[in-house]
Amino acid sequence: MATVHESIRVNVPLSQAYNQWTQFEEFPHFMSGIQEVRQVDEALVHFTTGMAGVRREFDARITTQVPDEKIAWESVDVPHNKGEVTFHASSPTETEVTVDLDWEPESPAERLGAGAHLDERLVKKDLRKFKEFIEGREVETGAWRGTITEGHVE
Repeated sequence: MATVHESIRVNVPLSQAYNQWTQFEEFPHFMSGIQEVRQVDEALVHFTTGMAGVRREFDARITTQVPDEKIAWESVDVPHNKGEVTFHASSPTETEVTVDLDWEPESPAERLGAGAHLDERLVKKDLRKFKEFIEGREVETGAWRGTITEGHVE
């Protein structure tokens, strides 16, 4: 299993950064390889990805969601991945966004890329794109402030 840990400080208040991240269907605007995201229900998200000519579709279950703190997920099927994004206020106008991701490289090319830490560079690049995306707008594109515990919406 490959592991990625990356952080970035964004110049927006905590709630604005968190609220934007809950808008999963906006991910293609700042995440490489994400072609489409569809929110199936409050705790299930369908992804269509495409990288290096490989197209995949998979579902991810949100296992934990705590407003202004954390969103954690785990894939329901292959490709296997799980992770969490945490949010911490650095100041009233700045937020530290941290991504922890574990994923199972399937192909020889994916294993080679993970071994060369290309996955870490890609997540770092995507976090920089998120920073540009969220800092370039007056307000977030939406928000979902619900809580999910052990995969159940509260």
